[in-house]
Amino acid sequence: MATVAKPIETQDMLLNMGPQHPSTHGVLRLVIRTDGEMVSECTPVVGYLHRCAEKIGENLRYEQFVPYTDRMDYLSSMSDNLAFCLAVEKLLTIEIPPRAQAIRVVMAELNRIASHLLAFGTYGLDIGAFTPFLYAFRERELILNMFEHVCGARLTYNYVKVGGVMKDVDKKFWEMVANFLNQFDERIKDYNELLSGNSIFLTRTKGLGVITAAQALDWGFTGPNLRASGVNYDVRKAQPYSGYEKYQFNVPIGSNNVGVVGDCWNRYWLRIEEMIESCKIIKQIMDGMPAGKYAADLRKIKPAVGEAYTAIENPRGELGFYIVSDGSEVPTRCKVR
Repeated sequence: MATVAKPIETQDMLLNMGPQHPSTHGVLRLVIRTDGEMVSECTPVVGYLHRCAEKIGENLRYEQFVPYTDRMDYLSSMSDNLAFCLAVEKLLTIEIPPRAQAIRVVMAELNRIASHLLAFGTYGLDIGAFTPFLYAFRERELILNMFEHVCGARLTYNYVKVGGVMKDVDKKFWEMVANFLNQFDERIKDYNELLSGNSIFLTRTKGLGVITAAQALDWGFTGPNLRASGVNYDVRKAQPYSGYEKYQFNVPIGSNNVGVVGDCWNRYWLRIEEMIESCKIIKQIMDGMPAGKYAADLRKIKPAVGEAYTAIENPRGELGFYIVSDGSEVPTRCKVR
């Protein structure tokens, strides 16, 4: 006799994710309504890390505010310093020495790799893969050692300054960079064996969380997440700064090769590809490192009356500073975007 299976009764669950949830690091709160693994509703609550950085910047001299930019994204402090200094330098209309620009790019790309390594490692950790997390932190430690050698700090560097960088890099630094690059290609292969080709990881990422190009643009996405949705936009190519126009590198974008454009897989894989491209940029600089000064000669940072906006390609997306000067040593307005 045939039997009719009864439909499984399910019930929505209301979950609070954050603001002190282990996987969010205190950055936001998500109120999620789920039916199993299907998220039917999500309400974000942001602002838990608001620390009045803009207002602080409007009460300090330009050079005094640089250390505060370190804390805006402590995983990519070099880029934070750079974005602010570029805006001030635009107001000052000064020319940055080629060597200083090259050093800035090396530091920014090393910081990009370090940031993406953390994204790679914690992504695997969040779905139960512990080993990739350890591998990622092993390579990230090498980069932090380089930063510590140059400026004495491992997270908040205050290394990029208005006019250039705080100090020149020495022979030992380049040896550390070369040692890292020589082994990183093999490390990428390890990552692919551990995570990229893992059947469980593929099941948890392919075709899930799809964000179309139209949605990404409408919601204000930038950086890797925008490109993972198929939009070919990178500030380093669209509005080159610090000499990026001189270097040959590709801008990875989302594809249908493994998953679906805009899915979790593409947002993961794009960061792997970007680390490879960052290594290419650093190698080009090492092959033709300019000689000369590591900073411009500046006696006083006192821009003329005016305004300036500059943007850079931070590891997590576009980072811009809008600064208004009234001719004094303190900005009238400091807007972070």
